[in-house]
Amino acid sequence: MDLVLNVADYYFFTPYVYPSSWPEDEALRQIIGLMVATNLGAAILYLGLGALSYFFIFDHKLMQHPQFLENQVQREIKYALWSLPWISIPTVALFFAEVRGYSKLYDNVDESPLGWSGLIFSMVSFLFFTDMCIYWIHRFLHHKMIYKYFHKPHHIWKIPSPFASHAFHPVDGFLQGLPYHIYPFFFPLHKVLYLVLYVFVNVWTISIHDGDYRVPNLLQIVINGSAHHTDHHLFFDYNYGQYFTLWDRIGGSYRYPSALMGKGPHDCIKKLMAEGKLNSNGMNGHNNNKNSSHVKKE
Repeated sequence: MDLVLNVADYYFFTPYVYPSSWPEDEALRQIIGLMVATNLGAAILYLGLGALSYFFIFDHKLMQHPQFLENQVQREIKYALWSLPWISIPTVALFFAEVRGYSKLYDNVDESPLGWSGLIFSMVSFLFFTDMCIYWIHRFLHHKMIYKYFHKPHHIWKIPSPFASHAFHPVDGFLQGLPYHIYPFFFPLHKVLYLVLYVFVNVWTISIHDGDYRVPNLLQIVINGSAHHTDHHLFFDYNYGQYFTLWDRIGGSYRYPSALMGKGPHDCIKKLMAEGKLNSNGMNGHNNNKNSSHVKKE
């Protein structure tokens, strides 16, 4: 994160915010800078990538589904923008530790224990490490003793839009993001690759909420895509994974996506239209669960 902080200091903070007499390596200045950069970066990534997905990938027919809430997109955005600043507080503490040199992040490939092969290995291990951690954290958040306090707000969105991707309770959002931030404290990782992976994580989080259920046939048993994650929102006890289906298979929580069996949200909409229960505008009385009795209640 020091790369981002250095750029922000050079182009913005030093000439426009902080006096030149305030050293760039002063702790309080770094914390303030990290807070500003983290909040702006998170909001830009969320709104920018979310908007691209919403307008160019998300199938707006899904908004006709009985489980799609009234004003849901606006509510998702409002909740996410409320939550992100709270999530940033403990996140900045970890970023600050990185900037102060307590992580295993490095600047040059020459510093990697295995050179370029180590760089590639760290990318793969990052995905598998974070996928494993998020699976267990996510499953923990579904425990009946804590679910209603932290994770239930995210499950309000039964048929999520891309903007549901970051619409978490702050505790939920931080815990599920924690594996990304602790990885470089345990394993060597190039600083630029870390930023690339950080952007990728945001893209992926949005993609599994975008309603695009297409997955190449050969990857359906491996990749945890939007179809898998939609079933998690609908049926609750399945498909906790982030990228892969590996830990769901190990943990006995894997469910083959309903959408890939002709029983998904689009099929529900087609059935309602055939039965004349959707009018010409696709409206069906939001929050009406009569046609969604197959969905597990929480």
